[in-house]
Order: sequence, then C-alpha cells, then structure tokens
Amino acid sequence: MKKSTQPIGIFDSGIGGLTVAGAITRALPNENIIYFGDTAHMPYGDKSPELIKRYSRQITEFLVSKNCKAIVIACNTASSLAFKEVVEAAGAIPVINVIDPVAAYVTQNFPKKKIGVIGTKGTIGSGIYPKKIKKLVKDANVTSLATPLLAPMIEEGFFNNNISRTIIHSYLAKKNIADADVVILACTHYPLIKKDIMLFYGKKAEVVDSSDVVAAFVQKTLAENNLLNTSKGKISHKFFVSDYTESFEKSTRFFFGEQIELKEVYLGK
Repeated sequence: MKKSTQPIGIFDSGIGGLTVAGAITRALPNENIIYFGDTAHMPYGDKSPELIKRYSRQITEFLVSKNCKAIVIACNTASSLAFKEVVEAAGAIPVINVIDPVAAYVTQNFPKKKIGVIGTKGTIGSGIYPKKIKKLVKDANVTSLATPLLAPMIEEGFFNNNISRTIIHSYLAKKNIADADVVILACTHYPLIKKDIMLFYGKKAEVVDSSDVVAAFVQKTLAENNLLNTSKGKISHKFFVSDYTESFEKSTRFFFGEQIELKEVYLGK
C-alpha cells in the first residue's frame, strides 16, 4: 500500500534530469524526492537500446527499493527506449515519462504549427516524438534534428557562454529546424541552454521546456492516484549517482542549495 508521504523517484543519465526534479519540487513543495544520476554511463544518447534498457531497469529497481511512490523517467532517451522495461520493474508504481506530456502539450496548443524537435541521437533516432505527435494530430508537421554535442557540453559545464552559443547556432541554423514555429527541447539537459536557443530564434519560434510540462503531469498523476503529499512534515531530498563527479554535485547545489545529501551507489555493469 503506497503512502502519500513516500518519495517520488526521478532518474536521468546525469544532471539534465535535475531540471525536471527542480520543476517538480517547485510545483509540489510538499513532496520528497529521490534522484538518481547515472553518471557512470552518461550520456545515454550514444548508447545501444539494450544498454539503456538494462541501466533503466537497474535504476528503477533501486528506486523501488527506496519505497518510491512514483517513478519519473527524467530522460528523453530512456523514455523513448526503455519505458516498457521501467513499467515492468516498477510493478504497481505509476511511471511518468517526459515524452507523452510534451506531445500532448504541443498538439493541444500548437496543432497547426511546424514543430521542430532537437535531442540526442538515441531520442531522435527512435522517431518517438513524430510518432506520438502524429498519433494525436495526424497531419502534424514535425521535423527532427539530432544535436549530440549539446548534452556532453552541458555536463562539462559549457553553457551560457560563447562556446555553447557557437555550437548551438551551428545546429539550429540547419534548414529543417531553423524555420520551425515551435521547438521542443527533447533532452532534459537543454533547459539549461534555453536562453541561448531563444536568442537564436528571437520571436520567430516558441521554445517548449519539458520540465514544467512534466511537473504539471506528475501533479495530475499523483492526484489521480490519491498520492499527493498534503502533510506539512520535514521535506527530504536525496541524491544518488553511479559515479561521483564534481560537476554533478555543483549542479545539484545550484538547483537545490547547499543542504544536499549526495551518495555514490554501484548498481552493476
């Protein structure tokens, strides 16, 4: 029997999912979270589907062992390639991916616009966004572009500077994405470079940050399952990594302040 006071489990390959975790804690300030960053295997974007499925299952089993009441896959690559495996490992625990809420959001708000999707090779190669969007709006105009350098760049702390802007502009200048009316940031790392992406497009395109959209969907899912934490007890956020890195700890403190508990946990190969 799940209790509303149990934590929400959130995972990603690295720091990108912290954008989703931060949005969830802002939207749901009474909720406790347990975050797992698979820093030993990042980035997921260039890994095989088999490896991503294995890592995602291992992390889910870990979060289940920590009595999480819901699992959020805060990674587009894992959401697109390992959702089924996570659902199986989670059992009766609700699982939220970052793709379905965003597909629903853009089709509801921009059904007639040209939709551009940027993400890792894994996410773009899966074709999951066009598939999900066209399932909701059959004649939707969707174009996609793999931007594989962006997630590693962000993990190394290169964002909001001249280096990041040069790389970002080089990608976005490509014809199929440059004229998009709506641009989906299909990697949870990308909200950290949202300002630079908006700078490129100016007022020509709406840039969709998945973190707030997903946070609203998490709130809706918990409410539907009578799992919203309405108690006023002490909030506890815990952070785990598969390989300690200074950049991860620095990023976590940036999102959640100085009082964080960061532990390294080995989950296997």
